[in-house]
Amino acid sequence: MKQKSLLVIIGSAPYGGSDAAWNALRLADTALKKGDSVRIFLINAGVDAGRKELRPPENYFDLAEMLRNAVADGAEVKYCKTCIDRCGIGTGDMLDKINTGSMAILHDWIMSSDRTVTF
Repeated sequence: MKQKSLLVIIGSAPYGGSDAAWNALRLADTALKKGDSVRIFLINAGVDAGRKELRPPENYFDLAEMLRNAVADGAEVKYCKTCIDRCGIGTGDMLDKINTGSMAILHDWIMSSDRTVTF
């Protein structure tokens, strides 16, 4: 069977009263375990999931650790550079192994993915 590609776009804030970012990363992990190619794009408040200093509230999953694990398992992760600039977050504040992205990159990823889902 041909490997499928999945693009997961996370625009929801981590720990922002919703499990959207957590469920997005769970889906990405499942796809990776099934042998699919996975790309994750962090945009809007979702860029906070990629911050080095992100700490989960008590009794919550560690979303930054889930992102690090996704990268270790082969996912490509990028964040919206414009979004971190707008929020006053520096690139040095973001996790290692995830890189800056842009609308052009997001567009290319959408157009080249078998499936795209947003959270």
